[in-house]
Amino acid sequence: MEKQVPLRLLAPLDGEPWDIDGYRTRGGYEAWQQVVRDRNPDRVIEELKQSRLRGRGGAGFLTGLKWEKVVHHRTNERYFVCNAGEHEPGTFKDRYLVQHHPHQLIEGCLIAAFTVGAKASYIYLNAEFLDARASLEKAMDQARERGFLGKNVLGAGFDLELEVFEGHGSYVAGEETAMLESMEGRPAHPKQKPPFYPTDFGLRGKPTLVNNVETLSHVPHVLRHGAQWFTEVGVEKSPGTMLFSLSGAVNRPGVYELPLGTPLRHVIDECGGGVPHGRRVKAVFPGGPSFSMVGPDELDLQMDFDSLKKAGTGLGSAGVIVVDDATCMVAHTLALSTFFREESCGQCPPCRIGTERLEDLVATIEEGRGTRNDLDKLLQICGFVKGTGFCTLVTGASVLVHNSLRLFRHEYEDHIAGKGCPFNPTATESAVAVA
Repeated sequence: MEKQVPLRLLAPLDGEPWDIDGYRTRGGYEAWQQVVRDRNPDRVIEELKQSRLRGRGGAGFLTGLKWEKVVHHRTNERYFVCNAGEHEPGTFKDRYLVQHHPHQLIEGCLIAAFTVGAKASYIYLNAEFLDARASLEKAMDQARERGFLGKNVLGAGFDLELEVFEGHGSYVAGEETAMLESMEGRPAHPKQKPPFYPTDFGLRGKPTLVNNVETLSHVPHVLRHGAQWFTEVGVEKSPGTMLFSLSGAVNRPGVYELPLGTPLRHVIDECGGGVPHGRRVKAVFPGGPSFSMVGPDELDLQMDFDSLKKAGTGLGSAGVIVVDDATCMVAHTLALSTFFREESCGQCPPCRIGTERLEDLVATIEEGRGTRNDLDKLLQICGFVKGTGFCTLVTGASVLVHNSLRLFRHEYEDHIAGKGCPFNPTATESAVAVA
């Protein structure tokens, strides 16, 4: 991992982010022009399959296989949606790409929509991302003026438009089936899977390709440089680079592009500048609060999908949250449990009731009113609700509490024995602010 890898997604461009000329000087829209000339969806999909590009939205599914499933569906009515909804604590890479590198996203969306033969194409963007939307729409206007988008694309005799859909949903609306429900004017409630995978039954009941911002931003580079180029960095089953949203107790929070397989320690120390105020790492969420924390003895873990899964956690969308040793883990767990309870759509009773009960019990312990029986109740509820929802929210809530108890049970016991929080309230409040 000592090799310096040139930035791919975050390479600096001349001029404003939405300026098309700066993007084109780096080969922008060359892949799109080639796709239009070839008109060969199978060739595009084969290149993506050879690259082994995995989805950067959380699940890590192979992009080429996902596209292939939509293309080869029996119906000719298909749709495309870019999921730019980003609500999870500690994750902010996609909105950064939309605001600062919109043209590579637009090019990726055009290639995806054209390849699957989409009848209509959308970018689902959070309503509160005002600056990102302004940058995206300016870039879309420029692409339209140059003939890359809109009527008679590149003089090739077909129309292809992208529509920005303003999402007013919640954390759950980022789940693709819930997002599609909200786009049709219904509550953002996830659907049970299978059989309702969007590749089979998506927007308007038709096959729909859904990819997130970072995944689509990789596509033009893969097609322009080739699959072999893409696999030159990263690890065998998780090639390429990924954007890491780094936040919490670090000196330099931000978005960092690194090869997959980079050690967690490198992300924290070299990119983030270490932990401030001479503190030490107490715990790290390598993939956001829905995945298990790791302790300070696990900082040499490789940051890729399979290595983290083997270690009992997950990469998710690479929202790395660092917690320092001044933080009360009960208070931190409570802040995140409140987030899960507030964001539950209430559709699944185990989620609606379970998230409320978990938050109540953790709050009772944090406030000094807990008993040792409450610890047993927490573990029992975690076991009951894990894996019971149509989406992963309640599983994330249960994993959070169970993992917190596993690693820091002594802190819960100290709260119970001392009938209150033994940590400095100011330090605790500062540490949980990320949630």
